[in-house]
Amino acid sequence: MFDPWVVLSALTDPVTLLLMSLSACFGIVMGAVPGLSGTLGIALLLPFTFGLEPATALLMLGSVYCGSEYGGSIPAILINTPGRAAPLCTTFDGHVMAMKGEAQKALFTALISSVAGGVFGVAALLFLSVPLANVSMKFGAPEQFWLCVFALTIIASLSSGNVLKGVIGALVGLLLACVGMDPVTGYPRFTFNTMELMSGINVVPALIGLFAIPQALLLLRAPGEKGVMAPYRRAPGVFWETLKGFFRRLWVVLVAGVVGVVVGIMPGAGGNIASFVAYNEAKRFSRKPEAFGTGIMEGVMAPEVCNNAVVGGAQIPMLTLGIPGSAPAAVMLGALMTHGLKPGFGLFTEQGDIVFTYVFGLILSNILILLLGLVLVRVFVRALQIPQHFLVAAIMALSVVGSYSINGSVMDVLSMMACGLLGYVLVRYRFGVAPLALGLILGTTMEEGFKLSLHLGSAEGNVMLFFFSRPQSLVLIALTVLSLGYSVWKEYAQRRKAA
Repeated sequence: MFDPWVVLSALTDPVTLLLMSLSACFGIVMGAVPGLSGTLGIALLLPFTFGLEPATALLMLGSVYCGSEYGGSIPAILINTPGRAAPLCTTFDGHVMAMKGEAQKALFTALISSVAGGVFGVAALLFLSVPLANVSMKFGAPEQFWLCVFALTIIASLSSGNVLKGVIGALVGLLLACVGMDPVTGYPRFTFNTMELMSGINVVPALIGLFAIPQALLLLRAPGEKGVMAPYRRAPGVFWETLKGFFRRLWVVLVAGVVGVVVGIMPGAGGNIASFVAYNEAKRFSRKPEAFGTGIMEGVMAPEVCNNAVVGGAQIPMLTLGIPGSAPAAVMLGALMTHGLKPGFGLFTEQGDIVFTYVFGLILSNILILLLGLVLVRVFVRALQIPQHFLVAAIMALSVVGSYSINGSVMDVLSMMACGLLGYVLVRYRFGVAPLALGLILGTTMEEGFKLSLHLGSAEGNVMLFFFSRPQSLVLIALTVLSLGYSVWKEYAQRRKAA
């Protein structure tokens, strides 16, 4: 197992604490800048950990991972531009709160929720590693497909009162996800004989274009129109007031934390799906679901708790089975191998000191993020409170640089610009880009699960039985039916009440 004194000694070492703090700051920056991500941050920092002890190296990379998940909420709240797909749901209520003059409260809510979600995920990593990893191994292609179908039922919650426009947006997103090679047969589709499109539309540049470019263009509107840059006014006592409000809403932490952990351990799902599911489930459990989207704390808490709970959930199969649950966890898996650590059940028994130093260190990382966030939030706010024409130039430049830096491809930049123009048109005609982004994010995973299920079902002699007989699939189908039924009933009840 492990020696508690060895773990305590490693976590109280001043050099380790300094390196964790610097890594957490770096992770926050990587998460806050559109186009950058925790995956890129971990990859960039990995070479600098080669001369360090394995536990210290893992703590540095884990701090970057945790910091990047929180950092994405800052631009999502202040300028309605999530740096990645996962903080997308934070914009629904966070930016609305900021535009109502509650930017400080929204940022503190995101900070506290991120830390709470991170601790929740680490607790799951600590106590539920083995049983949850076994559950994740039972999820095959049909479960992957039904999970995406269940996530798409959330469109009704993202459509701003017009479900038809939301469905159209999601279909456009699914169509864009079809660009590239067929995930099963390898046949090229909609590539126009262009090699750069063979791998499909890169999701990160597309999301940057969909959310950053429309916001930059909206900042150029006439002075008489309402701007989109959230006003930030510091006031004493807001943090403690927010903390009290947070503890009155602990049910959101439980709901979103469970969703984040469960979805996080499913390989390939990650925070992109989890945040949408958590937002929808929090809305379902709320006594006032109609208030979601109008700027309430629960709408910020749910996605932020979930995004950070995914950090712990994604590392459960990584540490126990060597199967990463997300892209950053995949890079962390490479770091484990680089430092001579072999993932598996033997890792907890043969090298328990290193593993448990890392696990308990993740809790310490979240505490450091709480302390650092109280200071760094002000720095980011001041950086964003610049004249609008400078802000537009900065957003455009970061969007281009961020899109190009992912793969060093000009096609990513062109895709970002094309999606930006498409997003601007959607915003101007009040379609909303969230359903489109959801379709784009889920499209490839959904298609792969569907086609693999068809082939596997055909091999077994009964496709329908393969889709509808597995226990995990039945649970997801039941959740999908309940979600759709609830949405239809709610819309019917609202129309009846209005009549």
